[in-house]
Amino acid sequence: MKNETVIKQGPVIAIDGPAGTGKSSVTKRLADALGYTHIDTGAMYRSIAYLGLEKWGGIEELTEERSVEVANTTSLAFRREPSKNPANRIYANGRDLTDKIRTPEVSMAASRVSAFKGVRQALLSLQRRLGCQGKTILEGRDIGTVIFPDADVKFFLTASVEERAKRRLAELEASGVDVPTFSELVKQIEARDFADTNREIAPLKVAVDAIVLDTSAHTLDEVVAQLSAKAKERIKRT
Repeated sequence: MKNETVIKQGPVIAIDGPAGTGKSSVTKRLADALGYTHIDTGAMYRSIAYLGLEKWGGIEELTEERSVEVANTTSLAFRREPSKNPANRIYANGRDLTDKIRTPEVSMAASRVSAFKGVRQALLSLQRRLGCQGKTILEGRDIGTVIFPDADVKFFLTASVEERAKRRLAELEASGVDVPTFSELVKQIEARDFADTNREIAPLKVAVDAIVLDTSAHTLDEVVAQLSAKAKERIKRT
């Protein structure tokens, strides 16, 4: 998929940060509060990773060539289905993968495939095109630095590793999948942070004009309220 010039048709909000900081939950709630469309870029990489694992059987087997092949042959789309939880669903070639892409293995595989230049190029123009429809919120790790450096509002969420591990543990227990120990989750999060911040292509970092918020000691409602107020203030000035 070739990169292309697409002009924004309305405001765009970018939310970046490492795994477990509440990006997905915050983005969903903020999108509802503002009446914006949520474009979950992380789910896009997770979907490519899931399909790669399904086809080749293990993270070590996900070479760049294979991952790019999956990315170039997969049609991704988001649909909002209020009767389901979560309501924001991702489809790959018409297949709903929403409930299959949140396991620890897929998380690590997503970190791997997202570091491949060819995969990022395959998905970048789609992310840009979807976001440029306007009144959209995109969340990931390089939205404000690579995908939408011209976003009207940029947020960067952080949280302590321990707090992020607690949240991930609760999420996994609620989903009914096999649950690692707390210490194992901490190691997985630290490993993913290292991989995401040290990858050669589009590493995780704070955009110079981003608003940074540590969510460790805040409830979801408090974070959404703060971001909503700041987003409205900035958009009003643009």
